[in-house]
Amino acid sequence: MQTKITRIQRNQPEFLEIHCHTVNDEVREIIAFVKSRQGQLTGTADDRLYEIAVSDIFYIESVDNKGFIYTKEKVYETRQKLYELEEILKEKHFLRVSKSTLLNLMKVNAIKPALNSRFIAVLYSGEQVVISRKYVSELRKALKGDH
Repeated sequence: MQTKITRIQRNQPEFLEIHCHTVNDEVREIIAFVKSRQGQLTGTADDRLYEIAVSDIFYIESVDNKGFIYTKEKVYETRQKLYELEEILKEKHFLRVSKSTLLNLMKVNAIKPALNSRFIAVLYSGEQVVISRKYVSELRKALKGDH
């Protein structure tokens, strides 16, 4: 597949155009990747408001009715509920892996088995996130591309 990049003026909207014979798995994967890189969430840290690129988020966790967004460098607090974020991020490779956690599948380095039919997701940041057994089948579907 050939690629071509054309620079445009700052006042013009950016867009991606794909020319293909058929929409196959490779094309779908490219489209999914591009969509997963778009978007931002708002979070607070150090009494300041930040715009966080969705592609920078490793996982989102709810603890004591507070939402936390984890990136490689920082943890932000969010006012949005986990179910709201799940709806917003479902097309961006995020998956609920426990009652209190949304995981960015693009940040998973490895998955290993744990006790009681659970799994552990090892992230590129080195952190580990527990995948509850209730969500293992959804994880398998997502990893196969059936999600």
